[in-house]
Amino acid sequence: MPSSTTHRGVGHRADPPLSALLLAFASIYLIWGSTYLAIRFAIETMPPLGMAAFRFLIAGLLLYAWSRLRGVPAPTRAQWKSGAISGTLLLVGGNGAVVVAEQWVPSGLVALIVATVPLWMVILDAVFGSRSRPSKRATVGLLGGFAGVGILAGSPGVGGGGPQELFGAVLVLGGSLCWAIGSLASRYAKDPPRPRMLVATQMLSGSAVFAVLALVFQEPSGFAFAQVSARSWWAFVYLIIFGALIGYAAYVWLLTVVPPSRAGTYAYVNPVVAMFLGWAFANEPLSLRSVMAAAFILASVVVITTEGSPTSRRTVKQAEVKKVT
Repeated sequence: MPSSTTHRGVGHRADPPLSALLLAFASIYLIWGSTYLAIRFAIETMPPLGMAAFRFLIAGLLLYAWSRLRGVPAPTRAQWKSGAISGTLLLVGGNGAVVVAEQWVPSGLVALIVATVPLWMVILDAVFGSRSRPSKRATVGLLGGFAGVGILAGSPGVGGGGPQELFGAVLVLGGSLCWAIGSLASRYAKDPPRPRMLVATQMLSGSAVFAVLALVFQEPSGFAFAQVSARSWWAFVYLIIFGALIGYAAYVWLLTVVPPSRAGTYAYVNPVVAMFLGWAFANEPLSLRSVMAAAFILASVVVITTEGSPTSRRTVKQAEVKKVT
């Protein structure tokens, strides 16, 4: 989950090895696409908020220690505050919605709803950022994307099975909005720390908020580590090592050797990977309706993120360099 300031000041390296490029793209396409299914497996026997708290605590500590060992200065009090604000929006609001909603909504459909983040970014940038009205092309993309969300509403897994499913879908949509707000908060933060350290402050701050919420909702009550299945433990470890660290490192490296628009293509691929994996390994529904919704949403994201205007490029950059899972 790189920071929105990641590629500022980063020079492009000449002619990276093709094998390295293929491995890096495979990481952000497959690993990040698979994190949705891993979350589902993790919360099968782990409390969702507590799982998220420990996941980001461990990943944040590892990233913080790695950054310090590489000579990155410790964050100032103001930088910790900035990281806490954006981390709460991104991780607790964004990722937290995913973790909680996957108790009721299939992981593939959750990933598809999360793909609306670039749509929210266009709206927020127009209202609070550049204050430029979306172009006709962006407007078409917005209408198409939210039409896709409308197609999903009431389908199996998104309300068709009862009020909990519908609540979960709405929660993910709200979480995507929180993620977009957090992206802007990171984007316009004054004097942010180095990208890796910024992510570490976001993870550690988000972990603390997750822990408080877990206590408020009494998740520790009746929970015992002995009840956690092996599959949940493996999923938990996978989320830390592959989702939070390897995927992140691959993405940061890609931003130094390819244009951001190419690195950001994970936004098109992740939902497709997540939907297929959920269908293949968790018996999640893959209906014609969900495929149609995917076509609307992903086509809209492509329309918006490939627009050539300066405003759209700025908005795309903010959305591309954020990852919720």
